[in-house]
Amino acid sequence: MDPVLIALVILFSVIGSAMGLFTGLVPGIHVNTLASIMLMAYGSLEASLSDIVPEASVPTVVCCMIMSASVVHSYVDFVPSVFIGAPDAEDAISILPGHRLLLAGQGMRAVRAAAVGSLIGCSAAILIAVPMQLVMSEGLSDQLDGITKYVLMAVTFILMLNEYRKGTLFPGILCFILSGTLGYAVMNLPIPANGPLGVEGTLLMPMLTGLFGLPILLESDDGHPFPRQKDDRKDPVGMVPGLKGVLMGSIAGWFPGITSTVGATVSATVMPDRTPERFISTVASIGTVTTVLSLVTLSISGGGRSGTVIVIGDILGDSVSGVMSEPFMMLLVSASVGSLLGYWLTIQSGRLASRAIGAVDQRRMNRAVILFLIALVFITTGLWGMAVLIGALLIGFLPSQFGMGRTALCGCLILPVLFI
Repeated sequence: MDPVLIALVILFSVIGSAMGLFTGLVPGIHVNTLASIMLMAYGSLEASLSDIVPEASVPTVVCCMIMSASVVHSYVDFVPSVFIGAPDAEDAISILPGHRLLLAGQGMRAVRAAAVGSLIGCSAAILIAVPMQLVMSEGLSDQLDGITKYVLMAVTFILMLNEYRKGTLFPGILCFILSGTLGYAVMNLPIPANGPLGVEGTLLMPMLTGLFGLPILLESDDGHPFPRQKDDRKDPVGMVPGLKGVLMGSIAGWFPGITSTVGATVSATVMPDRTPERFISTVASIGTVTTVLSLVTLSISGGGRSGTVIVIGDILGDSVSGVMSEPFMMLLVSASVGSLLGYWLTIQSGRLASRAIGAVDQRRMNRAVILFLIALVFITTGLWGMAVLIGALLIGFLPSQFGMGRTALCGCLILPVLFI
């Protein structure tokens, strides 16, 4: 491969990693939003990069920038999840064990557990990406597509079994159906998503914000103080939780509707974790594995399992298809760069957050984030987006009223796929 192209990919992957750091640390700014903005601005990007990047390589380096941002985001988004209770929807289930450690003065153990899990998951996913691509290209992909609905039904059964064991089966079914109905409406009805400034967003953003983000922020708006945080600088989990995440993430990376939250719940039901750190590490591993292996899905089926991969597919088109195509291999290089930087950035961000957490007014910070999220929804999706946000918020409050977790709300992604 062209060494000049590899050097450019590494350079732009570093730039993308800085973008992923921003989206990962700022609650409500998802890397999918960044990818959508870059897609809308691609014409301008192409023109501005044409002086330093060969014209034929511009789509690849732009997509590598998006890919590295996505990988770094999957690492560092655990920092706000642990320290301010504002996780992405994908890792929302990790907020309780993360806060448990935070309240014990061990928030950095949660961050280190997430960083280790992400590193193991991402490294393994990069190593198995090409072999998986080869196997999928031999016809296995068609067979897997044929059993998608059966897999999702099995996952739904496991999620409801988990609620049954906790004594919340009927509330779990209610939350699953209500969130699934909302998800079906958002994904299939011709609901406009135009902001007042002419920005066209996606209604998935207000739906996921209302189901997962805002309820957690509103429910944690009590301003309680946090103890001084300690950091022993040791790996608190080892490799086993990360490897469990690789197994579950390989499934979640192919079948639509199975997020890392869903995957971690299935994993914890089948193979229970003994400590909060191990559970967090498994969730983190699943998230990074699905981020990388979604590229395999794109190269084989042409479809994406995440907003970032869909944008990458729109920009690269058919050039990313096929076994070991040049764009595909360059995307793996960018994922490697993002993984190495993501681990270091997560640890450093966690250290800064652990030192600052005692001096922060939690109530004011939460309110500022809430106002920001509401403004973002209105600007990107307009009044219809606000309506979706309100509907999602009403459903998002149900789990706490019933004393249950939020996993059942993942029906918003599973049910629409089941009824396609």
